[in-house]
Amino acid sequence: MNKFKLSAIVLAISLAYSVNGMAQNLSKTEYKAAGKTIGAEYKTAKGACGSFADNAKDICMAEAKGKEKVANAELDARYKPSKKATYKVSVTKAEAEYAVAKEKCDDKSGNVKDVCVKEAKAALVRAKADAKAQLKTSKANAAANETSSEAQMKAKEKGSEARKDAAADKRDADFAVAKEKCDALAGNAKESCMNQAKMQYGK
Repeated sequence: MNKFKLSAIVLAISLAYSVNGMAQNLSKTEYKAAGKTIGAEYKTAKGACGSFADNAKDICMAEAKGKEKVANAELDARYKPSKKATYKVSVTKAEAEYAVAKEKCDDKSGNVKDVCVKEAKAALVRAKADAKAQLKTSKANAAANETSSEAQMKAKEKGSEARKDAAADKRDADFAVAKEKCDALAGNAKESCMNQAKMQYGK
């Protein structure tokens, strides 16, 4: 399975994203200043995309926009830290990677393109499912820490359910990719491919 990684999202905006600074809360003034820096970085990146043409330009724009969105999400998480803010960062990164991966698929055609798009979508679903499971588990654990042993047991159950839900979402996404790959075949080969995919993903 291909994994799509957004190489452009390095988040090298030193003013707002030094390793040491990530754990520190920001003042309102620092928050606004960092936001302006992110905006300026985006304008520069967007302008640089003008030197490209066709799909290469689309990919460049998706990378620039993705970098901006992730930077803003991480900035918000630093300004007002919370489990939900951390979740939003993970989802924003996944969506940014998906946007770029989908644009890159436009360079392909036919079933190869269809598979590429499905794989990009599957990567997005997996990342979101993991982020959601982590959010639910952390919330349940936090609640359990403040109450009884019975609540702690319920928290473990919720965490287990969240992980099962995430696994189901990821399995569905992977099955969609497998089906798309089978579409490139015909006759008995296609039927055999589909049966194998159904068996592998419990469909």
